[in-house]
Amino acid sequence: MIRKLTLTALAALVLSASGGAMASETGNVEDIAFSFEGPFGTFDRNQLQRGLQVYTEVCSACHGLKYVPIRTLGDPGGPQLPEDQVKAYAAQLSIDDPETGDTRARKPSDHFPVSPDPVAPDLSLMAKARKGFSGPYGLGLNQLFRGIGGPEYIVSILTGFSGETKEQAGTTLYENHTFPGGWIGMPPPLSDGQVEFADGSPNDVKHMAEDVAAFLMWTAEPKLMARKHAGFDAVFYLALLSVLLYLTNKRIWAPLKGKKKSA
Repeated sequence: MIRKLTLTALAALVLSASGGAMASETGNVEDIAFSFEGPFGTFDRNQLQRGLQVYTEVCSACHGLKYVPIRTLGDPGGPQLPEDQVKAYAAQLSIDDPETGDTRARKPSDHFPVSPDPVAPDLSLMAKARKGFSGPYGLGLNQLFRGIGGPEYIVSILTGFSGETKEQAGTTLYENHTFPGGWIGMPPPLSDGQVEFADGSPNDVKHMAEDVAAFLMWTAEPKLMARKHAGFDAVFYLALLSVLLYLTNKRIWAPLKGKKKSA
């Protein structure tokens, strides 16, 4: 029985690891080794800051982050901007004050603006809302070892344009090898050298796409590191409790077991 279970588990692992084409529900989704993946992964602060810059300079023209408070940009485990930079960033954004009816600068306690384009989706939860990996049905092994694939899906969308276009019902569509159906209404948003990073990091399309995808993963899971730490603590205490229960059990029943052997 144990041998059968072991062979089944090994077969499932092989299918999960080799199911590249099968794992994608949408199109060509490349597996990327993000720093935050796996049980010991953490967000790269510098990458999150670069991703914030890409979002601000490029993506925010059409997409919003309505579920993200601006103050969280300074939280541990995130971009960790200094307090003065968080205030300065918020002040660049305007909001209609319902109390006065006037427009004012946003405060760190306010949220990011909603999508300026009513057709463009909000990106707050995009990394969790779209998955790139599925794996063998019902096993969830790809999710365990590779993650759900939301950030990879975003990278693949941003880098999946072929340059081909077509007109449909008066709308220009752009060929994209990842988007379901192969055609998307969004033009390619990124181009090489479009954003200049202060730290001199590569600013080609692939690297910028990875940076903004990591930032969007943080917007969707800002407490990811805290949840991992809580999980580690829970596993540690459960393991300790199991050892104590085992030793207690042996101590309680040791006299009876000794009598049984002597009899």
